[in-house]
Amino acid sequence: MKKIMTPGPTQVRENVRMARSMVTTNPDLDPDFYEYYKDTCQMLSELLHTKNTCYIMSGEGILGLEAACASLTEPGDRVLVLDNGIFGKGFADFVKIYGGEPVIYSADYHRDFDVAALAAWLEQNHDFKYAAVVHCDTPTGVKNKIEEICPLLKRYGILSVVDAVSSMFGVEIDADACQADIICGGSQKALSAPVGLTLLCVSDEALRAMEQRKTPIASFYANILNFRDYYKNKWFPYTMPISDIYGLRTALENVKADQDIYQRHAVIAHAVRTAVAAAGLQLYLSDGYCATVTVVEVPEGVDSAQLLKLMDEKYGVMIAGCFDILAGKVIRLGHMGENANISDVTLMLDALDNTFADLGYPLQASLKKVFQQEIYKK
Repeated sequence: MKKIMTPGPTQVRENVRMARSMVTTNPDLDPDFYEYYKDTCQMLSELLHTKNTCYIMSGEGILGLEAACASLTEPGDRVLVLDNGIFGKGFADFVKIYGGEPVIYSADYHRDFDVAALAAWLEQNHDFKYAAVVHCDTPTGVKNKIEEICPLLKRYGILSVVDAVSSMFGVEIDADACQADIICGGSQKALSAPVGLTLLCVSDEALRAMEQRKTPIASFYANILNFRDYYKNKWFPYTMPISDIYGLRTALENVKADQDIYQRHAVIAHAVRTAVAAAGLQLYLSDGYCATVTVVEVPEGVDSAQLLKLMDEKYGVMIAGCFDILAGKVIRLGHMGENANISDVTLMLDALDNTFADLGYPLQASLKKVFQQEIYKK
């Protein structure tokens, strides 16, 4: 069995797998399931520290990003796309699909946004319906300060859409404090449930903006408003994937019971970065690291495809390469959710030590040993 140490999908705990095998009812017709779904959404709101309404949609996390853009964007709307990573830039595509005009604010891909610089720019440029920002950009591993960015946008009456797919439950999010209007998550990242569900946290202000549109939302499946009255009407816009939601509920209960979850992610991430630096490898970022993923530049003379293949086929550990402008240039080490434990990260780094040796690339120190020293130092 391969050890999956990618930055999502992650390993799935046995109790989550077993929950998905439970006998199910008809989720369209059984009133008890409407209660179960509502309670599960309320648990999500509680874990995100918000009074805002949460919804669970059937579809991988990217559905939430598209649903936010589909539901808010009208033809001609100016939308601010905050771009300091591949996924950040990608929001512009959704905006254009639904007739909006994306205005891209680009910044250094090697660090988190300079909020002061963004604030100065917004003083002269703030005619936007909403802005899209990525909390953790998985390709680069950068974590942006949504707790500063979203309130800054709010001062100009700009709604905010936050992609928290790769950060949610690996980094603590206080949704009410950061004043985000839509926060998007996914089941398969730090929550460590199987792929297939989108998590949405939506403010009343965002819902009002959807209701006050002059044009209809140009989607059915990605229309957030279709969920608004599900409980009152006892009607879902489509048959809910009940087994997946059983698994999701158990994964949320796992998170709720884990009092050290965010500290563990932070400690492990710091130790991994320390090991990478000690080994003489180059971290892609200079600042703004996220606790869920570490992105490492592929050294000159090393073929990333060969490295990934060796890790997988010889050592049984799957890590990730990248795509777009970072294709072949970096490897990504996942330490989120069920992967964020000392034993599995040690196994991953030991395999990486051996893979570099197999490729004839000398490391300045053992990744595994430095990681363990950092973890266990007094």
